[in-house]
Amino acid sequence: MEYLQYENIWITKCIYEDAETKYYENLAKTPASGSQSIDTGAIKFFEKKAVEFEKSINTILNKIQQLELRISNIEKNAASPLKPVQEVTVTSSAKPVEDDVDLFGSDSDEENEAAAKVREERLAAYNAKKSKKPALIAKSNVILDVKPWDDETDMKELENQVRKISSDGLLWGAAKLVPLAYGIHKLQISCVVEDEKISIDWLQDEITAIEDYVQSVDIAAFNKI
Repeated sequence: MEYLQYENIWITKCIYEDAETKYYENLAKTPASGSQSIDTGAIKFFEKKAVEFEKSINTILNKIQQLELRISNIEKNAASPLKPVQEVTVTSSAKPVEDDVDLFGSDSDEENEAAAKVREERLAAYNAKKSKKPALIAKSNVILDVKPWDDETDMKELENQVRKISSDGLLWGAAKLVPLAYGIHKLQISCVVEDEKISIDWLQDEITAIEDYVQSVDIAAFNKI
């Protein structure tokens, strides 16, 4: 924008054109003897307008300079990097703790050995206590649908035969009869199994092996505990 200061800007051109037109019109209408007064009036008019024009130009240039200064400041602020955050150092009148200070130490070797022995005993007791905690056992809750052959199957005896299946990690729960069709009921029985000890496939095979009572076994629900 600095180049605007050196351009020949004629903002009031229309004023001068009107004055020039009026001058020549009056010159044509006035006798030659009055030409001197007409010239003097025109000169004064042009001088007045020249002063006004100069003031206008100076005002515009001042505003341009102010605008350029503001833009220059904005560009400088945008180009300058952010100031790093100064680190705050906290000072204290207290005497700093030396790196080689042993919090558990003492002035004598005997007291140091006693403190070390106490620490070892406490650590051993902690490890022993930690080792005695029982490990988490993964278990599952399973609901089985046991279907009989027909409506004449003794469902009470069927349940007794199922509950006879026993193994470490298997615990039978509640059971009920659920109607199917044509007077036939199925045995719905729940159990809790330890995942590492009991396989659901093995349990289904054991129940299906009760051939006199059981036609098929299905898993109705299976949830981890």
